[in-house]
Amino acid sequence: VETPIINPRGISLIEAPEGHAPNLANAETLPLGHDIYLLGEVHDNPLHHRGQAAMIDTIDPAAVVFEQLSVRAGDVANATPRDDLTAFGEAIRWDDSGWPPFRIYAVIFDALDDAAIVGMAEPFGQARAAFSDGAAATFGPAAEAYGLNSALDAKEQTRREQLQFNAHCAAMPLEMMGGMVEAQRYRDAVFARAIKQAHETHGGPVAVILGHGHARKDWGVPRYLERIAPDLSVYSVGFVETGARDLPFDLRIETEAAVRSDPCGTLAPKT
Repeated sequence: VETPIINPRGISLIEAPEGHAPNLANAETLPLGHDIYLLGEVHDNPLHHRGQAAMIDTIDPAAVVFEQLSVRAGDVANATPRDDLTAFGEAIRWDDSGWPPFRIYAVIFDALDDAAIVGMAEPFGQARAAFSDGAAATFGPAAEAYGLNSALDAKEQTRREQLQFNAHCAAMPLEMMGGMVEAQRYRDAVFARAIKQAHETHGGPVAVILGHGHARKDWGVPRYLERIAPDLSVYSVGFVETGARDLPFDLRIETEAAVRSDPCGTLAPKT
């Protein structure tokens, strides 16, 4: 079944340049009937959250899982009225979390209706442990089921280390990027586990708000969901910015870039 994407209630909550919106010309319809919808974003781009909200309004999910929320924050969110979004954001202490401001994410929460909110973030120390000890050791006994005990293909390992090196502004030695890749593998597996549990608990469909790097089909969350829940139908959306490299999604939606300072401007490469 296909249905037109429509704007959610409260779309004006978003801070975005007047007259600008995600380019949904290549997404006039969103295929329904999937169990899991991964809605990948660039975290600080308000246009991406506006597009995610529009898709949530169409999907009408039973639950929405957030990379940005811990399990505890998700529990608080479910117990907090959503009629006053300013108060809601304060109750879940979003702006203390280190993520971009709640005001650019509020449009997503305004579109949730009665959907359950699920947090899937783990303490930062867990990713740090995966960096030093490896994804499998940090994940625990179920690591083998997720494929974390197996080394990556050499070509993929090299590509991922280089991408991490670039993402960290070449400010850390390339030799350290293997640990970053392990941390990323760990987080993708943790996200997949939480998404599967959300579907088991709440039924489907389940929508997921996460960075688009986690939503990529080749080595992100879809890889792990395929291993642990092969019967679930997963649809991956990537909101990207103009000029971004081509990544594997079921649906790619391109928007203007957010206005931001150069994240590497104050960093000098380490040699």
